[in-house]
Amino acid sequence: MLELKALSKTYKTGDRALSDISFSVPAGQVVGLIGPSGAGKSSLIRCINRLVEPTAGSVCLGETELTTLNGRALRQARRRIGMIFQEYALVERLTVMENVLSGRLSYVSSWRSFLRRFPQADIDQAFSLLNRVGLGDHCNKRADELSGGQRQRVGIARALEQNPELLLADEPTASLDPKTSRQIMRLIQSVCREMNLPAIINIHDVVLAQNFTDRIIGLQAGKVVFDGLPSALSHEALTRIYGAEDWGQMQQTNEPQDDDTLLENSLDSSPMLVSS
Repeated sequence: MLELKALSKTYKTGDRALSDISFSVPAGQVVGLIGPSGAGKSSLIRCINRLVEPTAGSVCLGETELTTLNGRALRQARRRIGMIFQEYALVERLTVMENVLSGRLSYVSSWRSFLRRFPQADIDQAFSLLNRVGLGDHCNKRADELSGGQRQRVGIARALEQNPELLLADEPTASLDPKTSRQIMRLIQSVCREMNLPAIINIHDVVLAQNFTDRIIGLQAGKVVFDGLPSALSHEALTRIYGAEDWGQMQQTNEPQDDDTLLENSLDSSPMLVSS
């Protein structure tokens, strides 16, 4: 479980990005983090994994309080957190397999990482994950030969290669077309269920968030102004998050599940709504 208590962030400029953020995310729950630009969504993601230092409050992953860690202890804690980036963050000249195996770099000795020699168990897991994300036949391709959607799947496989206890995704569909965006969100949703992983996804597309997350947290000016089921995201709630607008044309949809058979599994892929 992830638990945030009174998390705040004020930058040196005096800008207050986050103000007293408190919530918990149980195992297996996928949380969609929404809000206008500048609301604090990326700052929140980065405060959780300590890429940005919180000003106050605490972040606990299981029994570990991440905000008190430094040095080696912090590096060891970070490998428990898988990160999926908007711009993929792949090494373009390396193969798909090498990029996925980079998720194990913090677990192997320096000479193994330098020579890219990984234990067979890590390699076997990487093959399994590439099959899971539909890229089993692409392991020897260079990353720069892939489409945007394929690159993001490699990024997901790399994050899972860490065997994380928490998954964070910072706008994972922002650079993708609508169909590929649905495929990526469905993939994240299904692997979190399979692995019982808690996840927080910073996402701008509200309809995607409604269809592929279990819970939505809305930020406005660094504060939580909505925390509830996707079905409870009313026009009034959207106005509270984003400001006045005609929200009548935006609808939650139950889009078909048969357009991406590589990503389907025996689990039901419809959102599981849980109370906050």
